[in-house]
Amino acid sequence: MLSEPRSGRLAAWGNALLAGLVSPDDAVTAIVGDDAVHRLEGLPGENGPVGLTLGLGRLRTAGARGFRVALPAPGHPLGLSGPPEFNARALEAAEAVVCHGVAYGLVPEVHEAGPDGDVHVEVVWHCLPVREAPPADVPSLGEAERELAEGLREATEVLSRLDVAASGPAAEAALDAYRARAEAKAAREVLAPGYPARAVRVLELARRIGLLLSLAYENGHGGAMSASEMAARGAALRPVERVARRAQVAAYNAYVEDQERRAGL
Repeated sequence: MLSEPRSGRLAAWGNALLAGLVSPDDAVTAIVGDDAVHRLEGLPGENGPVGLTLGLGRLRTAGARGFRVALPAPGHPLGLSGPPEFNARALEAAEAVVCHGVAYGLVPEVHEAGPDGDVHVEVVWHCLPVREAPPADVPSLGEAERELAEGLREATEVLSRLDVAASGPAAEAALDAYRARAEAKAAREVLAPGYPARAVRVLELARRIGLLLSLAYENGHGGAMSASEMAARGAALRPVERVARRAQVAAYNAYVEDQERRAGL
């Protein structure tokens, strides 16, 4: 959860591109990020993979008015609407993008090559048919913000009682590095142009909670030596992970949700 999902980058900057707020080159640069190249495969009318610029243009021509994110996990089809074939591919990838306005979805397939420290990453987005239906279990921004505050408070109380909260030099170093990265970027850079300030706030809080959860897992079992304490620790973290993923999806999907509100849908 520490890293920004590729589906989030594609949806956010794809939305900004569709709104005319960024150029195609800027959108593609932001979507690709540190990867080497991204391509789209399976687009109607195309015989093979195409570049992002052409692919996003094809989706716009086909009727795409926006992009939503899905971050499914086993037992939690977050952001999906079917059919089963698409859901299964998205679950395997743990993420997907669902087009708004046209019944297509995009699932990333990541290829890595090269030695440690010099890994070359290529991503192929497979275009597949989706069911036009409301996405599963996606909260509003207001609901997501309230859930994040409540979930973090409850988990902190349990983890503190079990003496398993992330701590120590490694945890402090990770937190310091995160704060430095956050301070080096303007708040509006958390999402692409065109997103409401509340979406930026919710996504930033979800990322902070994701960092704390990762540190808690990486810090071992701390003082939770018994099986019952370890089970309680896992039980405390899992609901907060779910809340943070729901908040991420709500933030990325805020652009399309705002479109629908304005249209009275």
